[in-house]
Amino acid sequence: MHCVTLESKYGIPTASVHTDSFVDAVTQTVWALGMPNVRFVYVPQPTMGKSPAELRAYVDGLDPVTGIPVMREVIDALTRPLSEDDQKQVSFDRSTPRFVEPDTEANLQQLFMDNHWTDYLPIVLPTEERVEAMLRATSHRPAEIVGRLRPTSTREAWEFTVEKVAVNAVMAGAKPEFFPVILALASTGASARGSTTSSAAAMVVVNGPVRREIQMNCGTGAMGPYNHANATIGRAYGLFSQNLQGGSVPGHTYLGSQGNNYAYTNICFAENEERSPWEPFHVQKGFQADESVVSAFTGCRSTAFTLGVREKYWREHLRNLLRGLDPHNAPTFILDPITANLFVVRGGFDSKEKLIDWVYENATMPAGEYWDYQLIVNYVLPKALQGVEPYATHLKARPDALIKMYRRDEIQVVVVGGETNGYWRIMGCGYRKSASVDKWK
Repeated sequence: MHCVTLESKYGIPTASVHTDSFVDAVTQTVWALGMPNVRFVYVPQPTMGKSPAELRAYVDGLDPVTGIPVMREVIDALTRPLSEDDQKQVSFDRSTPRFVEPDTEANLQQLFMDNHWTDYLPIVLPTEERVEAMLRATSHRPAEIVGRLRPTSTREAWEFTVEKVAVNAVMAGAKPEFFPVILALASTGASARGSTTSSAAAMVVVNGPVRREIQMNCGTGAMGPYNHANATIGRAYGLFSQNLQGGSVPGHTYLGSQGNNYAYTNICFAENEERSPWEPFHVQKGFQADESVVSAFTGCRSTAFTLGVREKYWREHLRNLLRGLDPHNAPTFILDPITANLFVVRGGFDSKEKLIDWVYENATMPAGEYWDYQLIVNYVLPKALQGVEPYATHLKARPDALIKMYRRDEIQVVVVGGETNGYWRIMGCGYRKSASVDKWK
């Protein structure tokens, strides 16, 4: 993206260097930016774990895509400015037909899979009648713009309508009464199909009266495959994300090396407000208790769990769980009501804020160890070098000095479960945004 800006805006020649695993993704990105003729140079993948001599051999060797010496390509790119034709912005038609041609159900299922419109599980075919039934569950017009989505920060966001969200809700198997929740989720702009190489998934938390209205599960099995609303709202989140952001295709617009099984239904559940000793999650985010709200989390890729909150060593156990997460992954505590009440008894945390305060103060590690984490080097170190706090101060700390792993506002707490046991987990993920469900009814 930066090379496109330098070439198109300032006329400065660039050599954009990538590893060969990202050929398709790079091509897709520059086409989306309208500059497909920017010069690329490729070296082999992987670079992680390679010695300086092995990396030097990459640079001294041949481009694995073109077969041309890497340094010759770099020199040619930097000494040969793009022509006027090369710098011309390219546009392309994003419109898609509203209907596909009629066919058998089996053939249409295959068509949707061939076009990467599904999660490769069977879908409910979005017939005109089914989509119209879904649309009747909201007062908003079918052509109204709901929001915008994109798979990566380098891709332009695609805007989408109420009708397009309805199509994906039908495909997911959702009932019309679930549709306002799905529309609110779509309005957050948080994609469940982010193109991170770290294979992250998403999470959805629902609060307020709508939980009971559509019979969501907030108790036993709430995070499992045991509830129609939980399952299909979460599945719709994934489907509309990939279809309304311009795609989610491995190697092109999805780069998660391992993938993530959570992404099928995106860990969708309702908070157990009735059995929680604390105020609901949406109230923490500024909504009224009687409002219906959906909240989106992204970056779900790591979990630490345990049973109970022990009387003597709970502090040590909690610190160990936090150290089991990568420090770049903010912790979201997902607590069974049994555990939440034990934190009140053992820790004196009569509010979520007090638990969050304790975690903020006690989630620490030596600065040298913190700055050695690869994700911290990738994403936090640049902020520190730019003077962003608290990272700039952490960077100046002695290697053995303890520094805080997280900002306080990154730490979240949600209560869910049926009190069959005091199991609980810490999910490494980031809170993105909450949206009113009532607005979309």
